Amino acid sequence: MAADISEQPAGYERLLSSEHAGAIARVAAVIAERRPRHVVFTARGTSDHAALYGAYLTEIRLGLPAGLASPSAITLFGARPDLSDALVVGVSQSGGSPDLAEVLRTARASGALTLAVTNNPESTLAGVAELSVDIAAEHERAVAATKTYTAELLALLMLVEGVRAGDGALPAEERAALAALPELAARTLDDDTPAQLAPRYRFAGQLVTTGRGYAYPTAREAALKLMETSYLPALAFSGADLLHGPLAMTDPDVPVLAVVGSGPGGRSMGEVLPRLGERRADVVVVGSADVAGATRMAVPEVDERYAPLLDILPLQRLALALALARGENPDAPRGLKKVTATM
Repeated sequence: MAADISEQPAGYERLLSSEHAGAIARVAAVIAERRPRHVVFTARGTSDHAALYGAYLTEIRLGLPAGLASPSAITLFGARPDLSDALVVGVSQSGGSPDLAEVLRTARASGALTLAVTNNPESTLAGVAELSVDIAAEHERAVAATKTYTAELLALLMLVEGVRAGDGALPAEERAALAALPELAARTLDDDTPAQLAPRYRFAGQLVTTGRGYAYPTAREAALKLMETSYLPALAFSGADLLHGPLAMTDPDVPVLAVVGSGPGGRSMGEVLPRLGERRADVVVVGSADVAGATRMAVPEVDERYAPLLDILPLQRLALALALARGENPDAPRGLKKVTATM
């Protein structure tokens, strides 16, 4: 897991190379030409959080309604929704889950434009889709996904921005901003704060993660990583939902990991953090600025669209360090396999 985490800056650089960026641009151009009226994502596990990020990008940057499909509606209940005007995107590291392939197969039969975003271009998912994007993360060693998750995020970002451009090609300003990500990611991973924090939560009984907008998928992915590797019950809430009841469970014995960016989503957390302070919660903020009363895992300040590619890095390192501090093996979580087949 440590090796996988450390390879993410190189993964960003690889995906941004002319070879892979050009392939994504060609797919984006096809989507732009087809002009879908709405976008449906389907995914499981970690990829579900990447898909949620894709849905935020789609609605905010493209102005198209977007949502996450429930595969069981098709595979268990036999639903056959009319997706003739939709782009249906399957997001999966392995591309091997039968239910996701069935969703794309059914969507394509109804007239949808289908796309597979996967680390295995020879997978079943890629085979049933009309279009395919290779996230080019190379082999991932650990069961818990890290570098494939961030590669999915970057691929979806490049895809959406390519569609927004109209011809698939990223504008020069966008390319320049993305080109800075590998170095920013390397700098983020060099900060040892996550390892220093891990002993503090060695005996924690539960934990809460929170964020809004683009940061919400990060909060959900962080919670999953902690549960997978440390077997620590972790509940993820949007900052808004946290105020609608779950805030009551926070106290000095329930650590809160808050993802706070510098855009609208991060600013809206200004309503949440003081309420956590009232509860005397132990708050750790992931962000580019200090927050009164909270410990900070620092990340560089970037456009809020890009922040999920950096914010998750210290949280991955925290999950790894905490698992080791609790005497667990983060490379082989009990009961889990790299490829999970569901129907």
